[in-house]
Amino acid sequence: MLFNSYEFIFIFLPITFGIYFWLNKKRLTQASKGWMVFASLFFYSWWNILYLPLILGSILFNFTIGSTITRLNDTNSSYKRFSPKSVLIFGVISNILLLGYFKYMDFFITNVNILAGTHWELMHIVLPLGISFFTFTQIAYLVDAYRNEVKEMDYLNYTLFVTFFPHLLAGPILHHKEMMPQFDSLKSKVINYRNISAALFLFAIGLFKKVVIADTFAIWATNGFDKADSLTFIAAWATSLSYTFQLYFDFSGYTDMALAVALLFNIKLPINFNSPYKALNIQDFWRRWHITLSRFLRDYIYIPLGGNRGGEIRTYANLFSVFLIGGLWHGASWMFVIWGALHGSAIVIHRIWQQTGLKMKTWLAWLITFNFINITWVFFRAGEWSDASKVLKGMAGLNGVILPIGLQKYLSILNPYGIMFGDYWSDINGSIWMVVLLLLGLYIIRLKNSQNHLLSFIPNTRYAFYTAFMLVLSMMSMHKISEFLYFNF
Repeated sequence: MLFNSYEFIFIFLPITFGIYFWLNKKRLTQASKGWMVFASLFFYSWWNILYLPLILGSILFNFTIGSTITRLNDTNSSYKRFSPKSVLIFGVISNILLLGYFKYMDFFITNVNILAGTHWELMHIVLPLGISFFTFTQIAYLVDAYRNEVKEMDYLNYTLFVTFFPHLLAGPILHHKEMMPQFDSLKSKVINYRNISAALFLFAIGLFKKVVIADTFAIWATNGFDKADSLTFIAAWATSLSYTFQLYFDFSGYTDMALAVALLFNIKLPINFNSPYKALNIQDFWRRWHITLSRFLRDYIYIPLGGNRGGEIRTYANLFSVFLIGGLWHGASWMFVIWGALHGSAIVIHRIWQQTGLKMKTWLAWLITFNFINITWVFFRAGEWSDASKVLKGMAGLNGVILPIGLQKYLSILNPYGIMFGDYWSDINGSIWMVVLLLLGLYIIRLKNSQNHLLSFIPNTRYAFYTAFMLVLSMMSMHKISEFLYFNF
């Protein structure tokens, strides 16, 4: 079930909301939690109920491991057959193996066949939705339990923590200690009309970003990456920028909607997206993009690897390794590995640059950062090397440069240099609206983001009009429903 679907907006969400608060009004607290768990599992199973045993098994396993670690950490416990650390290691490795099997087994077999000349058959494993997110969430919980930062001995509470449907499929990656106190708070059990109005406003923004903006960019990105045999200069740049903005508004839109839906239930999810295309360097970008993933990689991989405690060379190696892992986390493809390696290299270069003490003009820093991100997204989007090569060659002008026919009388001197004039966007079936929307995208990313607007939100006629306007336009565009991009990771 998608946030941008009629069944979610008009059936699932109202029913879930109404029954949840009715049960709380009757002081049936446990029943309300049970209802939320049931609704979340129904939401998760909407695509394929075969996913359900997997997530339930994962939850039961990790709850058992986490409870065991908690008991072993208790100094009064007489059960000391295993150390907390050994149980933690077993739990983490088991989670990684589960994720590895479903997400990377076919990738592994393919590469073994290439390197060893074998002919093992692929298993064609269907990737369960959200497996990366609920697995990382639970790994973080196990580590936090080992550190004595959380204690959870109630299975229903733990299940609610993992399955709470606003975050279940595409993040954010949650921490137990930042979520469960909210569910147990008396304030969260009573309908809050200000939260409802703010949530509707935020949901409208997110829905508009997704179905009106992101899904429009998706048309040109798909044409360029998947359909065109080759791309000329302008078409290639339009393709890469279309995907850059598609991913931005898709992920930003999902994040807004997830925060909004949680806020309906008086739950505040952690901020996961903070105007990343305003970043002036690659470090700043990763402090703004998928914030909870960056937090996870820092706290549970970078710091355990040694962080910056082993000298500069060790620090560089740790930074690069983290981003390489982050790249592979996104998918079983060498394209993601390349993407992660490029970002890891950029982080290392940025750190070296910082040590020189040199400064860069703000506009130049932004231009370099944005274009680096745009170019590296090509690898992120490409299904294989040939797709990435096609777009990058076009961006470099190696497939020819075609300029608008209207410029011919002014720039005809460029003809001897191979510059042609004519239909410069036919490769991707572009139109003038593509140019308009690309310029609009560049303008929007510089504005205040939805979180800034939410901070200044006041329930009044003006905000009601904005909400209604965005909802109406979005509803008119929902005939071309598409999944959120991060569902694939």
